[in-house]
Amino acid sequence: MPVMTEPKLISGNANRPLAQSIARRMSLHRGMSVSLLDARVERFNDAEIFVEVYENVRGEDMYIIQPTSNPANDNLMELLVIVDALKRSSAARITAVIPYFGYARQDRRAKARTPISAKLVANLMTTAGIDRVLTLDLHATQIQGFFDIPVDNLYAAPVFALDVKHHFKGRLADLMVVSPDVGGLARARELATRIGAPLAIVDKRREKAGEVAEMTVIGDVSGKTCIIVDDICDTAGTLCKAAQTLTDSGATEVHAYITHGVLSGPAVERVAASVMKSLVITDSIQPTDAVRSAPNIRIVPTAPMFTQAVLNIWNGTSVSSLFETDTLLPIYEGLYSPL
Repeated sequence: MPVMTEPKLISGNANRPLAQSIARRMSLHRGMSVSLLDARVERFNDAEIFVEVYENVRGEDMYIIQPTSNPANDNLMELLVIVDALKRSSAARITAVIPYFGYARQDRRAKARTPISAKLVANLMTTAGIDRVLTLDLHATQIQGFFDIPVDNLYAAPVFALDVKHHFKGRLADLMVVSPDVGGLARARELATRIGAPLAIVDKRREKAGEVAEMTVIGDVSGKTCIIVDDICDTAGTLCKAAQTLTDSGATEVHAYITHGVLSGPAVERVAASVMKSLVITDSIQPTDAVRSAPNIRIVPTAPMFTQAVLNIWNGTSVSSLFETDTLLPIYEGLYSPL
C-alpha cells in the first residue's frame, strides 16, 4: 500500500462552511496550505446526484465532511455517492466525518411494525465502502454498535463546559444543570460534573404521542440560573415549555446548550419569543440566516475539535484525549480564556 502522506478533505453540500473551517485550521496545524479536494457535487435536472473528483486520490487517506441533516435523504445520498467515487478511484481509506448523524432518533422499535432506520443507514454506509466514521453526540450511543467498522463519537459537553465557565465566570455557584427528560440524564450529568453544578430534571407526562400534557421539575431551582442540556433541538416546543416551567418554579434565568440545532418549522420564532436568555448550539448543522440573526441564539464552532480528531485518526493517536479539558483548551485558544 502506498504511504499516505497527508490527510485529504472533501466536502458535500450539506455544510461547506464547516468543511472550509476544518481545512483552514488544518493548514495552521500542518504549516502548509490544506484545501478541500477539487470536486463537483451537483444534480441533474431530475435531482439525480453526480460527483466528479478532479484530483488524484489513489492511495490517499480521505475524509468526507458531510452531515446528514435536512434534507436528510439528499445529503445521505451525496455522502454515499462521494464514497463510491473515491472507492472506485482507489482511495486507501475513507473516513466519513458526519457532524450530525441523521436518522439517529430511529434507533429502536418503539412500536410494532416500525423500522430501525439508524441501523439501515449504518448498513448503507458500510456497504458503500466507508472504513471509519467520526461523528458528534449520537442521539443514542448504542448506534456505534450498528456499524461493523470503527466509530469515533465526539462529545460537545467538554466544549460546552469551556463555554459555560467563560460566559458565567463568577456565577458558577448559582448554576444548575437541567435534563429536559430522564433519557438525557447522563448527558446532563456529564456537563454538571465538569462545571461542578447540581442537577435537576424536567419530568414530561404525555397524554398523546407528540403532545406534552404536563411538566414537573424534580429538584429545587429557586434562585438558580438553569442550563438545559440536550443533543437535539428540532421544533423547540418542548424546550421552550421546559424553560417556562423552570421560570415558573423560581429559576432566575434559563439558558440552553444543545449540540445539534435542527431548528425546523417555527423553532427560531419560538426560541426568540421564549423566556430563555440564550440558546447555544454548535455548527454541526449549517445555521440558516434566521438562526444567525436570532437575538438569543449563539453558535459554538466545532471545527477546532473536528480538525484535531481528523489529525489524531490520521497519525494514529488517541481521539478520546479530546474529551479532556487540558487537551481542548489549547485547541480553543482565542475563544475561551484560560481557566
